[in-house]
Amino acid sequence: MKKLLIIALIFSASTLLANPNQPEKKKGQTIKVALLLDTSNSMDGLINQAKAQLWEIVNELSYAKYGIQKPNLEIALYEYGNSRLPMEEGYIRQVLQFSNDLDEISEKLFSLKTNGGQEYCGQVIQTSLNELSWGKNKNDLRLLFIAGNEPFTQGKINFQEAIANAKEKDVIVNTIFCGAYQNGISGKWKQGADLGGGDYMTINQNKKVIHIVTPYDSDILILNKKLNATYIFFGSRGYEKYESQKRQDSNAESLEAPVAVKRTITKGSRLYDNSSWDLVDAVKKGRVDFKKLDKSKLPKSLRNLSTSELKKLVEKKTKEREVIQKQIKELDKKRRAFVREKQKNSTKKDELNSVMIQAIKRQAKAKNYSW
Repeated sequence: MKKLLIIALIFSASTLLANPNQPEKKKGQTIKVALLLDTSNSMDGLINQAKAQLWEIVNELSYAKYGIQKPNLEIALYEYGNSRLPMEEGYIRQVLQFSNDLDEISEKLFSLKTNGGQEYCGQVIQTSLNELSWGKNKNDLRLLFIAGNEPFTQGKINFQEAIANAKEKDVIVNTIFCGAYQNGISGKWKQGADLGGGDYMTINQNKKVIHIVTPYDSDILILNKKLNATYIFFGSRGYEKYESQKRQDSNAESLEAPVAVKRTITKGSRLYDNSSWDLVDAVKKGRVDFKKLDKSKLPKSLRNLSTSELKKLVEKKTKEREVIQKQIKELDKKRRAFVREKQKNSTKKDELNSVMIQAIKRQAKAKNYSW
C-alpha cells in the first residue's frame, strides 16, 4: 500500500513539474500606438487634425489581422512643449496611459490646449518608454509617433540614446514634422525615424481637413441614435461613462458631420468595447454577475426590475445592437467604395491620418499583420 502511495505521489509530482513546460496558450496580439503631440503655440492645427482624424485611423486599424486573429488596439497620449506643464519635468505630461477606451481617448484629445514652451523630443520619447506599459508579447506591434515643428535635438536627453532604448523595447519610432520636408531633415527628424526603424513624415498642420460627404452619411447618423438607445449603464462609473459617450458624439459633431459618421462607424466595430460600464458589452464578455449587481447604479427606470426581467432586457438590447451594427457595417462598405472613387484623382499626403495609416500598414506587414 505504501509503495502504491509513493508511486502515486511521484506520478503527481512529475505531472505538476511537466505542466510548466507545456506550451502556453497564445495571447492575443495588440497594436499599441503612442502619440506624442507638441502642444506649443503653433500646434493648434496639429491638435485639430488629431481630433478630426482619430476615428478614421481607428476604423482603418479595425480591419487589421494577425493570421486568422484580429488584434486589439491600445492608444496612449502625451503632450509636450507646453509652457503650462512643469519645467522640471521637461514640459511633458502623460495625458493617457495605454487604453482601449476610445471615448476616453477622444475626451483627452479634446482637452488639449496649446501654449508656448520648449520642445524636448528626446526627453518625451524616453519618458514614454519609462512610463507606458509596452508589454513583452513578441507579436505585439509597438509604435511611437512623435509630431512637432522644432529641432529634434533640443533638451538634456539625447534623442539618439532615447531611440536606442526604444529599439531595446521593440518600439518603432516614427517622426512627423509639421512643416517643409527639408526643414525636418535639417532639424534631425528624419534621422530620428531612420534610427528608430520608422518612417519620417511631414504634414501641413494648418491645412483644413477635407472630409468627403457620401450619400450614406445621414442613414449612418440615424443608426447612431438607435445604437445609443441600446446602452445600459451600471457600476460606480456607469453614468459618468454613459454621459462621456454622449459628449464624444457631440465633440465629433462639432467638427463636421463626416467626423460624426466616422465615429459612428467606430461604434459599430469590434474595437468599440464598453464592457466596463455597459451591461450589453459586459454580459457579452462574461463580466457580470447579476446576483451581485448593484441596482442602485442602474438607470432609474430599471432599478425595480427583477433579475430575470433585467436579463431579458439585456438580451433584447443585445439583439437590437447586433442588427444596428450590421447595418452600419453594410453602409460603411458602400461609403468606403464611394470615397475610394472620389479619391482616385486627389491626394492627402500631407494630412495626419494619411501618413500615419501608411506608416502603420508598412510596419505591421513586417510583423506579419495584414489588411
